[in-house]
Amino acid sequence: MKPTNIEVRPAARLQQVSEYYFSRKLKEIARRRAAGEDIISLAIGSPDMPPSDETVETLCREARKADAHGYQPTVGIPELRQAMASWYDRWYGVKLDAATEIQPLIGSKEGILHVTLALCNPGDQVLVPNPGYPTYTSLSRLLGCEVVNYDLLPENSWQPDFDILESMDLSRVKLMWTNYPNMPTGANAQMRTYEQLVDFARRKGIVVVNDNPYSFILNEKPISLLQVSGAKDCCIEFNSMSKSHNMPGWRVGLLATNAQFVQWIVKVKSNIDSGTFRALQLAAVEAYNNSDEWHSEANVKRYSSRRQTAEAIMAALGCSYDPGQVGMFLWGRIPDGYDTCEELTEKVLNEAKVFITPGFIFGSNGERYVRISLCAKNEQLEMALQRVKALNLIKEQ
Repeated sequence: MKPTNIEVRPAARLQQVSEYYFSRKLKEIARRRAAGEDIISLAIGSPDMPPSDETVETLCREARKADAHGYQPTVGIPELRQAMASWYDRWYGVKLDAATEIQPLIGSKEGILHVTLALCNPGDQVLVPNPGYPTYTSLSRLLGCEVVNYDLLPENSWQPDFDILESMDLSRVKLMWTNYPNMPTGANAQMRTYEQLVDFARRKGIVVVNDNPYSFILNEKPISLLQVSGAKDCCIEFNSMSKSHNMPGWRVGLLATNAQFVQWIVKVKSNIDSGTFRALQLAAVEAYNNSDEWHSEANVKRYSSRRQTAEAIMAALGCSYDPGQVGMFLWGRIPDGYDTCEELTEKVLNEAKVFITPGFIFGSNGERYVRISLCAKNEQLEMALQRVKALNLIKEQ
């Protein structure tokens, strides 16, 4: 008998999302570079400098131990949880029980997945900022939740408009995603916003999850949502070593909240992964002990120098921007002469061989914006500036 050809179809949930923009675009960039094009990427927020020497040395030393290679507990080793709790106390003045109120993560994307699985049923609604990190939307949809956007606008300093939120039908909303200091806009965290978020969450029975990986980049005074009284009762905060400790590929992050939420999330996580390599966890412990001087050099001085060149690139593009932005990106509004932000970014990519991010990927409120990453050496930024200047974009407008 001839074999029957059976058509295999993907899960219906894949119709709810598309391939992540950077996944698709970076494949294009790789093909073009392989064909000989010298493209400078100023798109991804992946720190290009290494972690502290002590961090790397600890990883190497611990990895050589014969007994270091077994499965690890889902909740992380006690040393790591304690280092995370101590770090929150040191920098934010927030007291956390290392045993019950901290959960190490294999990066914040994993945390988005686990929190949504732990707290939302299919059909529940999730509040997502516009503009905002695309994964808040894509993972919510993959898990069968309905995304309800709330606007962040420049006239409100990219902070939530609580009058509008109060007027919405929130009866099916289970989660609200926030991200301060904000990506992509660079708007800094405000204690007033945090206080309003905690009050809003408690009154509406909504869990607010604040994604807080950028608070050390070009920021003189990092703050945390958990500094607000009662926040642990109704809120979760993510933090990540990717940006603050130059460890994006290490995939070490954390969530902090009350013990009950942590237990629910661990129930999900324990069914998905088998823990993080012990040597990597111990190296992360060492990184959490980095000196104040290390953070000042890595997260303020270096990015300050790069930011000056990025501002010059924005000027050469004819874009306007808020100089008060923090974080590792620069967010700028495109000139009125362009129909779309992608029209500008594609022109710069194809003619200047410089890849910058079009704001539309972060939502409709980003459609008139572009984003420049500061995760490139000064030499690359200077070369990108000269290439963009050579396009004479100002004259064309």
